[in-house]
Formats: sequence, structure tokens, C-alpha cells
Amino acid sequence: MTDVVPVAERLRQSELAARIRETRLIAVLRRVEPTARLMSLVEGLAADGVRVFEITFDAPSAAADVAACRAAVAADGTERCFVGAGTLRTMAQLDSARGAGAEFGVSPVFDPAIVGAALANELPFIPGAYTPTEIDAAWSAGATFVKLFPASSAGPSHVRELRGPMPEIELVATGGVDATNARAFLDAGAVAVGIGSSIARATRDERRALVHVVRTPA
Repeated sequence: MTDVVPVAERLRQSELAARIRETRLIAVLRRVEPTARLMSLVEGLAADGVRVFEITFDAPSAAADVAACRAAVAADGTERCFVGAGTLRTMAQLDSARGAGAEFGVSPVFDPAIVGAALANELPFIPGAYTPTEIDAAWSAGATFVKLFPASSAGPSHVRELRGPMPEIELVATGGVDATNARAFLDAGAVAVGIGSSIARATRDERRALVHVVRTPA
């Protein structure tokens, strides 16, 4: 723990972490194919105000997709955007994500070894957890944020109750979060929300409205 704390605190104060707190939204893009369609979607989302993108590592092209999306957001002239890798459940996936230039990692589960490896490489990491014990363990292991997953089955009240005894733990609510409940999770105390298929399928007007709702303080 002595070695983990300084790295974890540094990553929690990183530019990425600040951008997540500021924009309060991670766009979770799962198996958007082909890569050209994914890049077009990312460029459109960036134009609409999304600044943090998670490309899930459950497709053969995931590493190439991360690299392509990083190039796309770097070239479009918007504010600084970040592209990370999600659904990281193995060391091989973590290594592949790092090799592709992922700027952060996300997992649906808490694996101490993977979190430790990410920290050893100073890669911000957001592991998934659900119960108070899991959430506390993930934070103590050095998580940059903890992903409450699946958030929809717990509801915003779960976030509110966790914040009472664990006010220092910053939660990102992900899984079943959409335009109908995103604000409720944020108002309950989540630092950000991860939104997947609903933002990918939304019209441009719907995306803009969602980004506005998420980014506007209560």
C-alpha cells in the first residue's frame, strides 16, 4: 500500500481525472463496426461536447480502434479528448490496450492484479464493483475512480447510501444509464456516468441534450 498511494493520488489528480469530473460523462462504445463508422461516431460525439471515450476490448479490432480514435480526436481541433480501453479482464488485454495508446483502462470487475499492473505503468484505471466491500477494496487498491456496475440494477439510491460512509470514493455509474436516469445518478453523488448504446444510437439533437443535462450543475 505504501507504494500504491502516491501513484494512485497522482492519477486521481491527472488531467484525465479532472476532465472526467468536469464533463461527468464517459461515452462507452462497444463493438461499433467497422472502424470507419466508429471514428465517424467519435468525431460526431466530440463535436457535440463528449470528451472521454471508452472503446471496449471485446472485439478483434479493439486495439486498432483505440489507435484510430485517438488520431481522430487529436486531429479535429476540439478541446483535449481522451480515449481509453474498456472491458479489460486479462493482463493480455491490458498490455494490448497500453500498446494501442489507451489513456486509461476500465473493467467490469475488480481484479487486484490488473489494477496493480495498471498503476505500475501509471495508467489511470477504473475497476468495476458493486457492493460496499468491493468498492472499498478497489479504491484502497488504487483505483482512479470506481465503476459502479451494473448501476441500473442498484439505482441512484445505492450511490447516495454509499456516499454516506465512503464520501472520499468517487464513483462512475455505468450499466443501464441513459437520458432518463443519468442526472439522478449524478445528483445522488456519482462523479460521472458511463453511457453506452443509448448515446451511440441517439440522434444528434438527443446527444446534445444529453451532454447538456449531464454537464449542467444542479
